[in-house]
Formats: sequence, C-alpha cells, structure tokens
Amino acid sequence: MTNNDDVWDLDIFEDDGDDADKVTPEPVSLPKKSQFQERKPLVMVETAFLASTASLIWLFDYYFPLGPLLRIFFPIPIALVYLRCGKRASWMCACVAGLLLSILMGPPRSILFFIPYGVMGVQLGACWRRKSTWGFSILMGTIIGTFGVFFRVILTSVLVGTDLWNYIITAITSFLEWLFLQLGWLIQPDQFLIQVLAIAYVILVQILYVFVVHLVALLLLDRLNNPISRPPHWVEVILDYQS
Repeated sequence: MTNNDDVWDLDIFEDDGDDADKVTPEPVSLPKKSQFQERKPLVMVETAFLASTASLIWLFDYYFPLGPLLRIFFPIPIALVYLRCGKRASWMCACVAGLLLSILMGPPRSILFFIPYGVMGVQLGACWRRKSTWGFSILMGTIIGTFGVFFRVILTSVLVGTDLWNYIITAITSFLEWLFLQLGWLIQPDQFLIQVLAIAYVILVQILYVFVVHLVALLLLDRLNNPISRPPHWVEVILDYQS
C-alpha cells in the first residue's frame, strides 16, 4: 500500500507537457523615487518660507518705511525660489505672498505687491537661471516696473476717486517753471513736453531700481550658493568684485 505522503511528494516533482512551457515570472522591483519626488517636501517648505519673507518685507516697509532700502528686496525672495526650485515654485511663491498680504492688509495692497514685484521676481529669476545678460534682464525688469507704476496710479485713482496722474503732472510743471526761471528762459512748458518728461522720469527711476536689485542680488545670492548671471566687466571693476 502506497504512503499518501510519498505520492504527494512525487506529484510535486512530476512534469507534464503543459507545465514545461510555463516560465516563472521574475520579481518586479518597484520604481525608485525620482529626484523631484524626493525634493518635493523641501520645495514646498522653501516656497512657503520665502513667500512669507517677501510678504513680511512688504508689510514692514508699509508700516515702518525706511526709504528705498527695503524696496530693493521685494522681488529677491521670489527670484531665489526660481533659482532653487524652478518656474512653478516661483509662481506659487508670488501667489502665496499675495494671498498672505491679502489676508493681512487687504486685496488692493496685495495686488500692488503682485504687480509689479511678484511678476518681476519671477522674471528676474528666469533671466538669472538662464544666465541672460544684465542688459536683457534689466530691460525686462524696467518694462514690468514701468507697467507697475502706471497700474498703481490707475488702481489708486479708481479707489480714491481722484486722478493722481494730474498731481504728478502738476508737480513736474512746477519744477520745469522753476528751472526755466533759474535759467532765464521766459517760456511756458509745453503740455506734451511735460507728459514726455513724466514718462521718461518713471522709466529712469525703474532702470535705476532694477540695476540696484541686480547689485544686491549679486552680492547676496552668491553667498547663498545660488549665483545669478555675471555682471558686465565695468561693474566688477567698480565693485572690485571677482566672479
């Protein structure tokens, strides 16, 4: 009489034609996490931290104005996010900073931060990451800053109910009349000339502002191991700065 255990053991090692064609599947290894997935928590933390930094600088400058000192740093945190984390994180940083200011100060002031400083931070970060020349990045920043000035005048005029551009034109007219009087020119400033000078003044101020932002970012971000595009040679000579 045959033992049942022996029969069971023989069945295990018994091969039939169908089983011979079967292939044992190899174990499937799970895909490793990508570098983006591993850095995703760090990107979220850095974006939130720098967004709060940008909004707090704006908030502090609004209640405790220190002249143009803090204004230089408005777009730099957002540009730093672009250099470290990319385009999407930079836009998220600008939007989160705007939302924080909307809660703390109201929507109008948050809009005045986002346009132009939030957009300018993204633009500067993109130019610096792509190693664009200073001339190109300053030109783009000047266009955004000039648009921001006129946007601020229009939005504030709508909220206040008074055309603030007329106050600017009146101030420039008074200055030109005083200047012509000092020069001994007995002429009346032309209205078209006043408008052109007002626009030229706005553009000149924005060029100087964006240039100073580049200088501060050059000295600051290089020390944070996130260098921007290299300055022209004459800037390095004046600052005695070695790239």
